Amino acid sequence: MVNAARSSRAGMKPLLTHEIGSLAKPTWRVKAAAGRPLSEAEVEEARTWGARLGVPGYTELVDILGRYPLSAEERQQVKQWSSLYALRFFESAGLDVVYDGEQQRVEMYEWAVRHSRGFEARGPVRSFDEKYYTKAAVVGPVALDAPYHNDEFAFLAGAAKATLKIPVTGAYTLADWSFDEHYGPGPSHAAADLAVRPAERLAKRRAGRRQLVLDIARNVVRPNIEALVQLGATWVQVDEPGASTEADELELFVESFNATVEGLDAYFSTHLCFSDYRLFFPALEKMTACRQFCVGFANDDSRDRGRSAEQRPGYEIISRFRDLPYQPALGLGVLDIHTDFIEPPELVADRVVHAVEVFGDPSRVHVCPDCGLRTRTWEVAYAKLRNMVAGVQLARQELGI
Repeated sequence: MVNAARSSRAGMKPLLTHEIGSLAKPTWRVKAAAGRPLSEAEVEEARTWGARLGVPGYTELVDILGRYPLSAEERQQVKQWSSLYALRFFESAGLDVVYDGEQQRVEMYEWAVRHSRGFEARGPVRSFDEKYYTKAAVVGPVALDAPYHNDEFAFLAGAAKATLKIPVTGAYTLADWSFDEHYGPGPSHAAADLAVRPAERLAKRRAGRRQLVLDIARNVVRPNIEALVQLGATWVQVDEPGASTEADELELFVESFNATVEGLDAYFSTHLCFSDYRLFFPALEKMTACRQFCVGFANDDSRDRGRSAEQRPGYEIISRFRDLPYQPALGLGVLDIHTDFIEPPELVADRVVHAVEVFGDPSRVHVCPDCGLRTRTWEVAYAKLRNMVAGVQLARQELGI
């Protein structure tokens, strides 16, 4: 049974809706920012979405896109317009908490590495959605070169109508997606060394790995977050798609998160990308600085209606998050971001009501897509989000909250 009294005391709206992070960059933003000419259809896309979303002054952007070539200042303006469009995209869809879909960033890993010391670019790597990022090697002690989200946050803080949540790539993922040419034991070419001392080399590798992850946490990600908090950021989502890459390093992932945020004055959450979520337990019991876990479930769930555990197979693990001793909220993934299927509001409501019944407290259930929506077109992403908000409203009405 839902504990309505406990929900009302929680201080945060029950069944809070928000996005996860990424949103596809419009073609007009990609081509114009790269200094390439646009077709009439691409310019018209900017005009259409500007009017549809109610973006103030969007005709100024349309005028800029009609020019060629663009100056460096105009290309930067296009990036900011893209941020404003994405902000209004999420707000217009009805979300309670928003950001800009990472419109001003190159890519979640590469953007952080570009603004840090101790990394050296190695070459392009293909990501899961056929896009590329530049993978780097750690070649020296890591440190923050300069805060790398301040400008975008300051811009959005001045334009947002809804609450802002800023996504920041986490330390474990930054380490895991990099080559380590500095912290590890180094190469060995001596057969005797490899044969006689494998345990010692393994211990050195693990010690080096731990030092790398924690140095990135303390010297790169934490000072970047500290700068955001000083600017007024109140909710920071630490993205960790690589968290479960090594099953024997989940304690290290938890340690790195705690080292990143403990003692800072903000609401901290994390996004755990598609995985066998059972692996995270019991390690998450020590992740007490995390106030919310955003987790993808719809990808593994049935599209059939129903609220029972048997009818909602994708949500079997959520009771493990409910039972964490420090009682964090769960960012409940209800939209499959790998398909163009538009989840009906009634299906979203079934998933939400099931989760509330499991938790017994709607203040501990937030609602979001499984992951970032950059794999979908704006038309599909918008329809999914509108239906998600409508489904949450159905659930709120049914639950009387």
